[in-house]
Amino acid sequence: MAAATLRKQLASQPRTKEGGFWHKKTYPNQMWLDGLYMAEPFYAEYSALTGDAAGLDDVAKQFALIEKHLVDPKTGLLYHGYDESREQQWANKATGQSPNAWDRAIGWYAMALVETLDYLPAGNANRAALIKDLQRLAPVLAKYQDAKTGTWSLVMGHESEKGNYAEASGSSMFVYALAKGVRLGYLDKKYAAVARKGYEGILKTFVATENGALALNGTVSVGGLGGKPYRDGSFQYYLSEPLRKNDLKGVGPFILASTEMEIAQENAVGQGKTVGLDYYFNHELRKNAFTGQPEQWHYTWEERTHGGFWLWGNQLRELGAKTIAVPAAPTPASLKALNVYVIVDPDTKNETPQPHYISAADSKAVTDWVRAGGTLVLLANDTANCEIRHFNELARNFGVQFTDQSVNMVQGSQFEQGRVDLTSGAAVFKQAKSAYIKELAVLALQAPAQPLVTNNGKVIMATAQLGKGRVFALGDPWLYNEYTDGRKIPATFENFQAGKDLGRWLLK
Repeated sequence: MAAATLRKQLASQPRTKEGGFWHKKTYPNQMWLDGLYMAEPFYAEYSALTGDAAGLDDVAKQFALIEKHLVDPKTGLLYHGYDESREQQWANKATGQSPNAWDRAIGWYAMALVETLDYLPAGNANRAALIKDLQRLAPVLAKYQDAKTGTWSLVMGHESEKGNYAEASGSSMFVYALAKGVRLGYLDKKYAAVARKGYEGILKTFVATENGALALNGTVSVGGLGGKPYRDGSFQYYLSEPLRKNDLKGVGPFILASTEMEIAQENAVGQGKTVGLDYYFNHELRKNAFTGQPEQWHYTWEERTHGGFWLWGNQLRELGAKTIAVPAAPTPASLKALNVYVIVDPDTKNETPQPHYISAADSKAVTDWVRAGGTLVLLANDTANCEIRHFNELARNFGVQFTDQSVNMVQGSQFEQGRVDLTSGAAVFKQAKSAYIKELAVLALQAPAQPLVTNNGKVIMATAQLGKGRVFALGDPWLYNEYTDGRKIPATFENFQAGKDLGRWLLK
C-alpha cells in the first residue's frame, strides 16, 4: 500500500475537530487512551519506511491530543477516555473525560511512546515532544508505585480504596516502558531502580510455577467504556471485570519487561563504545520500493529484511554499544571515534558500477588503528561474490588471506551441509556450539593470525593480535537477518547466540 493511500484511508476515519482519531465509528466523538498503542507504532513504522513525513506528523499529533485532553493536571495520571461531545454517561460534562485512570490504558500509552520513538529518526522535529511526554509520565509512575510490593494498582489514584488490587498487565507495561526509556537515554537512570523494583514485585506477586511451567496470574480480562451492558468507567466497574491467568495482554508485556531486565544486566558490556559498519567499500544501491529513490542496502544496520544486519546491530546495542555507519574511506580521524570497525563483503563491479577498492592508504589507516588498540572485523564472501584481491591486501597485514576455495556448498534446503562446529572457538563463542554458514571462503593463515574455528581441516574463522588491537576474520557475512532471525534455518543452528557471543568478545 502506498503511503498516500494509507493516509487517504486514515483521513476517511472519523476525527475530532482538531484532527485526532476517534476511537471507533460506533463512538464518533471519543478518543481512548489505549488506542494509541493499537495504531501509532505501526503508523510510525509505515511512515518511516515510506518516507512519509506527513504521516509522522500525524502520529505526533495523536500524542499531543492525548496529552491535551486526558492528563489530569493535579495527579499527572491519564484518564481512560475523552468524549468531545460530552454525550456519554461516563463523560465529565465540563471536561469530557472519563472518571478514572485505568492502569492498563496508561500502560498501553507508555508502551506506545517508547515503541513509536523507535521509528522517529534523530532529526525528526516531533521526536523531542514524545520524549518530553515520556519524561512527564515517568515520575507519575514512580509516585503511584506501591512502596512495599513495587506493583501498580488497577485503578490508579485510588490505591487505598477497598477492593482495589495490584494488577499484572499494567505493572508489566510500566516496567517495560521505564526500563526501555532508561536504556535508550530518554529517561534519567534513576528510573531503572523503579523498573527493577516493579519487576521484582511482578515476580513475587503474579508469577507462579504450576505443573512445571510458569504461570502469570492477576491480569484483568478487559476494561472499556460505554457499550452494552453499559460500562460507566466508575471505580466499581473496573473492579467488576474478572481476572485471568496467562491472559496474553499480561503475558506479552511481561515477556517484554523480562527482556528489558535481561538487557539491563548485560548493558554495561559495551557502554561508551562505538561499533562502526563500513558503508564505503560495501555500497550497493537499489530503488526504495515505496519512494523509488535510491537507497543503500545489503549488510546495513538499518535493513530489517533478509540481507540486513539489523538484528546483529540490535544485539550490540543491547550490550550497551552505539552502532554507526561509516560512509567514507577510513582515515585516522574517522577511525579515532570507533572501538570496533566492521568491513563486510567489499563490492565488485557486478554489484556497484564504480566500486571503492581498498587502497594502500586505507590499509595503512586501518592497520595503524588496530595496532593502537582498535578491534577489526573482516567478513568476506566466497570469491565469486566479493572483491577479494584488494581486501586481501588489508587482511595480509594481520596474517589472513581469503582463499578461492569455498566450502559448505548447500543444495536447496539441505541445511546440514552448512553446519559449522563452533566448539573449537570457545575463546569467542562461550555459549553457541554450532552455526549455519554456507559458501564461505576458507582462510590461509600466517603469524600473527591464529585459527579460531577449524572444520574438517579447513580454517573457517581466525583471530589476530597486532599491537594493542585485535582482528576477527571469516569468509562470509553469516550474521545477516536471514540466518539470525530463527525463521528459516533449524533451531539447532545458533547463529543468533553466536552473534551475541561475538559481540561480547568484540566489546570486552
